[in-house]
Amino acid sequence: VQLQASGGGLVQAGGSLRLSCAASGRTFSRNTMGWFRQAAGKEREFVAGISWSGTYTDYADSVKGRFTISRDNAKNTVYLQMNSLKSEDTAIYYCAATDAIRGLPRRGGDYDYWGQGTLVTVSS
Repeated sequence: VQLQASGGGLVQAGGSLRLSCAASGRTFSRNTMGWFRQAAGKEREFVAGISWSGTYTDYADSVKGRFTISRDNAKNTVYLQMNSLKSEDTAIYYCAATDAIRGLPRRGGDYDYWGQGTLVTVSS
């Protein structure tokens, strides 16, 4: 079972990036998925979550209105569209999947599978 995050890179403040998280080894079409990030010297924090159907989403206040999480279950892939990027968005971004049946967990400990992370650097 593997979650492969990609799409990170260097972007100027105000720019956009789209992260992808491709799952392999099993289908996650029935799992809630999430994105987390960890900046240097800081704890990992929740960014966004999406229900298995894509009907429900949740966002951290710091990214609400700028980031959009989506998924394509046919491709076993989750996306994070990041617009209006700020220097404080600089971090390693991780995708994760949970076997939890209900809700959109915000705690990292509630997620069972993790990708390796992709670095996003926003220059000011």
